[in-house]
Amino acid sequence: MLKTGLLLLLITLSEATIGVFVKLTDGLIPINTLNFYALAAAAVFLLITFPLTGNKNDWPRGNLRDTLIVGLLIALQISVFNFAMTLAPIANVVIFWSVAPFFTFIFSAIFLGEKPKLSYVAIFGIALVGIVVAKPLSGGNMTGNLIALADGAVYAAMVTYMRYEGKTETDNDIAWSMLVGAIVLAPSIFIFGPGKVSAMIAYPALGVELPVLLWALCLGVVSTGFAYFGISLVLKKIHANTYSLVDIIVSPVVASFLGFLIFGEIPGTGMIVGGALLLGSGFWLSKEMSAT
Repeated sequence: MLKTGLLLLLITLSEATIGVFVKLTDGLIPINTLNFYALAAAAVFLLITFPLTGNKNDWPRGNLRDTLIVGLLIALQISVFNFAMTLAPIANVVIFWSVAPFFTFIFSAIFLGEKPKLSYVAIFGIALVGIVVAKPLSGGNMTGNLIALADGAVYAAMVTYMRYEGKTETDNDIAWSMLVGAIVLAPSIFIFGPGKVSAMIAYPALGVELPVLLWALCLGVVSTGFAYFGISLVLKKIHANTYSLVDIIVSPVVASFLGFLIFGEIPGTGMIVGGALLLGSGFWLSKEMSAT
């Protein structure tokens, strides 16, 4: 159980680094191209490492349609999320993105016929108060905040489709879906350019210069590839609902802390209070939905 807890911690940390690696590229790689690099690196990592866990990586001939659709949704979700990271502080993005469980509930009710419970009304009320207190339309981060909210809907659509098809995020086909997402985003290199991949960024505090390509690879391998690889292992020990409940609270908090630690991003009082209400209500909703 100790090993499982440690792995869960590492997964949470890896997911929380998404915004850090996006911002560390310092705009030297166009965000669309950066998303392609990340998905390509993640796909290669997963195709290599999944067999190490006893999973097969055979081309999903009998499940090609689902693999393609999930790949398209992954490409869209990651692109929107990372774009929001270029426009707003990490805390803003991860907190407003945390509305995903509410969109999942709505989509599940509409497309999967899952009946809502009376307690959902109270949960929605808390979430709405949290959004109002966090003030997504105020300040200079309005665009990034709204895009993060929209990405919550995109992520929920992906999750709902996977549930509809009887999938989970640890399905062996996820590596191929990542590859599909990378292929979808591949034209970005020609449209927006490859970026200054050979550029070096100086870090006086550390006394070193590091290539910007390093952060692009870390975004794919650490934040995405390792996260999915770790999830495939940890879900053999704990229930998927348990993982989701931990992830929805811990990852945004850790990501916000990293934003403060590395970039000095300090959320306002409204964002902290509103974010706490949003995360708490999201946790409550996820727990209620997992119990049905």
